Amino acid sequence: MALEERPRSCLLRFRHRLEQDMKPAYLMDHMISDGVMTVDEEEKIRTQPTRKDQAAALLELVLRKDNRAYISFYNALVKETYDDLANLLHDDLPHFSLEAQKSSSDSFTSYVQTVLSEGGVPQRPVVFVSRPKLVNRVREKFYQLQKDPGWVTVFGMAGSGKSILAAEAVRHHGLIEECFPGGIHWLSIGQLDKPNLLVKIQSLCFRLEQGLDSQPLHRPPTSLDEAKECLRFLMLRKYPRSLLILDDVWDSMVVKAFDIHCRILLTTRNRSLADSVSGAKYEVGVESGLDEDKALEVLSLYTNMKLNGLPDEARSIVRECKGSPLVVSLIGALLKEKPTRWQYYLRQLQQKQFKRIRKSSSYDYDALDQAMAASIEVLPDEHRELYKDLTVLEQDIKIPAKVLSVLWDLEAEEVEDILQEFVNKSLLFVDSHNKPYLYYLHDLQLDFLVEQNRTQLQSLHTKVVRQYQQYYRDGPPTTGDEECLYWIRFLTYHMAKANLSQELYSLMFSLDWVSVKAQVIGPAHLINDYVEYGSILDKENCDVRSHFQEFLSLNGHQLEQRPFPDVVQLALSQPHTSEVYRQARLQAQDRASAGGIYFDLLNQSGVESLSRLVIHPQQGSVYSACFSHDGTKIASCGASKTVKVFRSTSGEKLTETQAHDDEVLCCAFSPDDHLLATCSSDRKVKVWNADRTRLLRVFNEEHEEQVNHCQFTNTSQRLLLATCSNDPISNVKLWNLNKPSCQNTMFGHFQPVNHCCFSPDDSYLSTSSNDGTVKLFQVSSANEWKTIDVRSIFTDSDDDDVLVKCSTWTADGKRIICAARNAVLVFDVETSDMLLEIRTNRLSTVQHCHACPTSNLLAIAFSNYAVELWDLEANKKMADCSGHLSWVQRVQFSPDGSQLLSCSDDQTVRLWETKKLHTSSAICLKRDSDVLFNDGEIIVSAADNSNRLQVRDGRTGSVLFQSEEKSSRIRCTCMCRQPPAVVLGQEDGTVQVLVVPSGKLLATLLGHTKTVLHCQFSQNGRTLITSSEDTTIRVWRWQSGECKVLQGHKEQVRCFSLLSNSPNDARLLSWSFDGTVKVWDTESGEKLQDVEAHRGAILSCHVSPDRCLFATTSADKSAKLWHCESWQCIYTLSGHQECVRSCRFSWDSQRLATGDDNGEIRLWSVTEGSLLKICSRDSKDGMDSLHGGWVTDLHFSPDDSLLVSTGGYVKWRKSKHRK
Repeated sequence: MALEERPRSCLLRFRHRLEQDMKPAYLMDHMISDGVMTVDEEEKIRTQPTRKDQAAALLELVLRKDNRAYISFYNALVKETYDDLANLLHDDLPHFSLEAQKSSSDSFTSYVQTVLSEGGVPQRPVVFVSRPKLVNRVREKFYQLQKDPGWVTVFGMAGSGKSILAAEAVRHHGLIEECFPGGIHWLSIGQLDKPNLLVKIQSLCFRLEQGLDSQPLHRPPTSLDEAKECLRFLMLRKYPRSLLILDDVWDSMVVKAFDIHCRILLTTRNRSLADSVSGAKYEVGVESGLDEDKALEVLSLYTNMKLNGLPDEARSIVRECKGSPLVVSLIGALLKEKPTRWQYYLRQLQQKQFKRIRKSSSYDYDALDQAMAASIEVLPDEHRELYKDLTVLEQDIKIPAKVLSVLWDLEAEEVEDILQEFVNKSLLFVDSHNKPYLYYLHDLQLDFLVEQNRTQLQSLHTKVVRQYQQYYRDGPPTTGDEECLYWIRFLTYHMAKANLSQELYSLMFSLDWVSVKAQVIGPAHLINDYVEYGSILDKENCDVRSHFQEFLSLNGHQLEQRPFPDVVQLALSQPHTSEVYRQARLQAQDRASAGGIYFDLLNQSGVESLSRLVIHPQQGSVYSACFSHDGTKIASCGASKTVKVFRSTSGEKLTETQAHDDEVLCCAFSPDDHLLATCSSDRKVKVWNADRTRLLRVFNEEHEEQVNHCQFTNTSQRLLLATCSNDPISNVKLWNLNKPSCQNTMFGHFQPVNHCCFSPDDSYLSTSSNDGTVKLFQVSSANEWKTIDVRSIFTDSDDDDVLVKCSTWTADGKRIICAARNAVLVFDVETSDMLLEIRTNRLSTVQHCHACPTSNLLAIAFSNYAVELWDLEANKKMADCSGHLSWVQRVQFSPDGSQLLSCSDDQTVRLWETKKLHTSSAICLKRDSDVLFNDGEIIVSAADNSNRLQVRDGRTGSVLFQSEEKSSRIRCTCMCRQPPAVVLGQEDGTVQVLVVPSGKLLATLLGHTKTVLHCQFSQNGRTLITSSEDTTIRVWRWQSGECKVLQGHKEQVRCFSLLSNSPNDARLLSWSFDGTVKVWDTESGEKLQDVEAHRGAILSCHVSPDRCLFATTSADKSAKLWHCESWQCIYTLSGHQECVRSCRFSWDSQRLATGDDNGEIRLWSVTEGSLLKICSRDSKDGMDSLHGGWVTDLHFSPDDSLLVSTGGYVKWRKSKHRK
């Protein structure tokens, strides 16, 4: 079928524009993949001398073809982000329905290509040979996943073509339509540590959310657990019946992170990787090599010869290549360039002149070595040296040409040509889904280069660093593109490999670098750098390394926020002895001299660090940490597969050992502290001598799945060890250490058991399971005593899964407490009745809880990085413990209850003093406050979270006065200099006046019937004015009790303002939710003016400093300017899209700032009523204005040069600068 007339005319009409702008090489790959262009046609176009000639030849070809070619050409433009050119063709697209695409006899339709391209599935290689038997076997397994989730494992040796096979298996529209209508999503994995795996999953979640019509559902996940939950939600709720392909997986840690009950294919060299996850499992083994016929077909395609026309040497070459697809492709690429060298390349393979010794492996590397060496040998000398530079790349990392342009000091276009030469010779791979293209080496190719250039590795990395320093001598890149991301992520890696210690110190001990790297790629990689290169940095200064690592641990969650915070301001909160603070103060002083503004805490010494000790024991998440029973030691374990023991007083490391073959999930001391037990994902339970960490016993045959938790009995009288696992039936076991096998198996749970815990007297063992129950077993008989159905508590949820994370006993053994979802539940052990529920309103889950053995306190660990301390008797939160950067996995009190330990995915263990937490962190001053500035003195009054009024010295933080706890909530406060008094207004309408600092009650003022919202003394202190939800304002002669009531408002009066500071002017301005402004004479109580100001509630009002004007803002999204004499509106200020929450005049009364509930701030000219500036999400400085919601208040600096705004953040900006 010929091309329709409309699209033909469109191509002819825009021919000149298309020829001028497009690069044909970028488009033809897509068109070949769509099956609308042949390799021969591509070759003819490539022979044209210039890019423009190539573009003209491509257009001629499309004009000669059919509608499918036009559509493929259009799609290629879209994929290569030629949006302007694609728009030219869009209106004349042929009518070619999706159903028609699906019903095509060719399974590889443009519909399929669209699905695969959107999911990031690699295109077919330029030379492709089908392996139909293997492809069909994989497809058969896919049909097994049609109804239920599960895993398909494609396993085989390196270079056996697993990735190409996986991509080809999903290249079928019938399969996609029937099994995976939600799409195909490809993720390249490789050898990863946890921070890099997190980045991979973050990228996948972002890609999936971009595919939705709705707004993104999640902020970027900041831990693997959070990322796993985010991905689970997206795959199950937003992309049901889709397929996730994990390519080149090496570690069981990766598959566990994707154990989210969806459909997954993984390619791997390790057949048993999927054993550690749940769900149905299917396998397809890939032979280590192509059969002879397929290998010959590869050679024939490369050399453009018929199979029966290949020379005799072809079969010998195939045999020498051992059938490896990668090696055959390397030789084929050589023969494509030099078609007469069959005998020469065969001789090179046979002589094995480049053979080198390998570590034990089932893969035959010799043929690959010969092919690689031969391919490199035919490169021009200068290109051979450039190829050697690729030795410095990390495995599975893709790199843009511009990075190599810096490294090689060449123009980007020249670099692209060189890289294309490497690709053509199969020495390099290209990811053409990205633009610009990304290039990478197969891990076998990289391994070859590392072996060949092992003695030059340091100098090669040094070259990278020196070229970077030369190119970016004015500062690191901050553009956020692929080139920037590479340098920011890997510069420290190259410096470490180059042994450039001084350069590494200078970089990583710099607040500027912290700011750049955190802003470009987030704090996770940054924190990992301090851990990974800690041994190098400590040689220079371990204290400074600790300062930076601690700063990031405490503030990393803030560095995830957008808008990105001012790192200098954050660093000013560090202790004054910290190197981080020293650098921040110097930078703040420099910037202040140029007009910047920074806040340095005056009472820094009064701010206590609630963490008594922070230990960084693991490289990777810390899953468990525990006190010894004498409280002197701490053991920790986690993703690093090690167990470490520290002093609890100093954090000094006492012992360290590589404990297991996989992640260590739990550790526990015996009652006498002589033994230490560990359990792991490797299914083993081990018992160690705690002092020397010497292995005593291994139990490795009875648990068949990962062992989640272990705990000794509380006394040594009858020493037992309990373990629980993911086994389907035999998942709880008791071990007598004197016996070779377990003493008892406790049956009852049929889903994984997450936690087990002995009662204080060791009579019972509680178990917490994914089946939504807590079971209590009698230890003596191993019989089930009772079941507590936790699932039944969560009847308001659509999700049936209630995973009980853990359980803990109160000290008297009468109550048991368990954690599930976002709640902690307390049950009576005898009756199983629920006594108490602590349900948080957080968008996070409870990870763990532990009851204090000596008090009524309960510690709770959350996935949102927080630890909370609760009083069980009072059902009251007593403390917030902040500081962790990621999910908190475990909390535990010391045996005497004096300390609390927490461990986290942020690689830290924190120790907290329980008493300090209970007394210090429980005190939190609320926002309803008043401040007096008097001759350098700063006095603050505010209610605390125990509903006491506190008056504090603002410079030192010391308490000058603290009232007793009030029965009714304190809602407002104000202070008076003379006499020295403080006022508090309460929810029940009561007003009290107290002497400072004695706290003597001077007056109790009764009259308001609802909450007192605002209070203010007159200038002489003799009069007190209050307003209330009862719609009235009261003017008190508080010493005598005399009162005037100002009535007239119909709704609550949130605030008021005196029109003058003069004692002779008694006028008062009030505003209300009723939309009116009223003026009163406070002496007579007479209403002087009544202005209908707005249709909606008035939210703020401010009188100009010159007392000529006042401004009002409203829920009707407008602000208005009024004259104080005529009471007429002189300007209506429109433009805000949300409620206008706040306003403030400049001190010169020439400008007005207004802020709304969308975080937008507008600056207006008072004299003209015109808009001067907008600070919003869409404006140039939008990132500087966001407040995480409402703009609640605004203030100008005394010289009007700065505007400070409050909301979710405190922001300040220059106010006299016009856009």
